Amino acid sequence: MIAVTGATGQLGRLVIDALLNSVAPTHVIALVRDPLKAQDLAAKGVIVRRADYSEPQTLDAALAGVSKLLLISSNEIGQRSAQHRAVIQAAKTAGVQLLAYTSVLRADTSPLSLALEHRDTEQALAESGLDHVLLRNGWYHENYTASVPAAVEHGAILGSAGEGRIASASRADYADAAAVVLTQDGHAGKVYELAGDDSYSLTELAAEVAEQSGRPVVYSDLPEQQYKAALIGIGLPDVFAALLSDSDTGAAKGALFDDSRQLSRLIGRATTPIAVSVAQALKH
Repeated sequence: MIAVTGATGQLGRLVIDALLNSVAPTHVIALVRDPLKAQDLAAKGVIVRRADYSEPQTLDAALAGVSKLLLISSNEIGQRSAQHRAVIQAAKTAGVQLLAYTSVLRADTSPLSLALEHRDTEQALAESGLDHVLLRNGWYHENYTASVPAAVEHGAILGSAGEGRIASASRADYADAAAVVLTQDGHAGKVYELAGDDSYSLTELAAEVAEQSGRPVVYSDLPEQQYKAALIGIGLPDVFAALLSDSDTGAAKGALFDDSRQLSRLIGRATTPIAVSVAQALKH
């Protein structure tokens, strides 16, 4: 039995879809806070169980009979270490044979503030004695392409990444990688630094958006605090605005760049070009 936490999230749903390409739905368990939001998964034959990171008493029953578990990192910044440790303890109690965890690129040395809780979770896994694999995911295309329509409307992409290069990949690429480690043997103990085959600066991203949209779009580089204020101004919660602006500053220092191509080797194909994701964003 293969279980996926956060299965109704953006990454979780893609992982479930990828698993169903090679695994019978009756062998896949979607762990979700609200089973009502997973009715489409249940309709496909996937087993749906309630599991709330913040309610450890839900986790033991949720993980009963699970042999492989994908722990998708929580999106509750500041709460994640405790939440992840609760899942790891429950996995140990349940006798899970392999736990895969979605960490962040070069978590052990990353300057990104969001790496702190990932480092703590990696430490908890090391101390747990569980067989595990670290999927150190780089940046998602969607982190930037979600704002492509607004960029076209306003003629600008805002950021504080300078000319730092970003080797992002699509969420679906990372989901396929997770499915590979959950369905094939030989991944226990591995640490995968996952990133896109190609990289770009935000100046180059703006040029790509301009070319595809036929509208003038330029990159406007801002100091971190100014960029954070701009993100808050468009309605992002403070904690996410801080995370994104800090990550852009990290990108200027190379924190979102990797050219090892471990992701494409793991999934057996090239990663999705940013131009493809830009085109998809422009269709919506």
